[in-house]
Amino acid sequence: MLSNRSMPEAGVIPVLAYSNLREAADWLCLAFGFSPSLWIGDHRVQLEAGNGAIVLTRIAQPMPVTRGQSIMVRVEDADSHYERARSAGAEIIDAPVTYPYGERQYSCRDIEGHAWTFSQSIADVDPKTWGGSPSGAGGSTTSL
Repeated sequence: MLSNRSMPEAGVIPVLAYSNLREAADWLCLAFGFSPSLWIGDHRVQLEAGNGAIVLTRIAQPMPVTRGQSIMVRVEDADSHYERARSAGAEIIDAPVTYPYGERQYSCRDIEGHAWTFSQSIADVDPKTWGGSPSGAGGSTTSL
């Protein structure tokens, strides 16, 4: 795939809308440790999130955030990340919990209500031991 300095390298790039783009970008960088990589006028910003990316876009007026959607981001240390986000005013949904599938995760909402889950891998666990179905072993392989 051709590289382009105007586009993040990540294969999947969520785009989130915010009514106050500058405030949202500053807060996400403070609370979650993201860093801006490119501003496009006053209507769009690309943020680096580990080895991934997130794009924020400005909307004219606040709109309700759809419940049931969230962004998941892998982190090195879920507990220290949680403390950083909590200190910055993130609305905590779930404090850090260790799950049988080898992840330690917490969930929160940002300043405009978007849901985020931050996940730290703490063990390499065979999915069959906790009820998972690896692709081709009973999971759906239907393509769109």
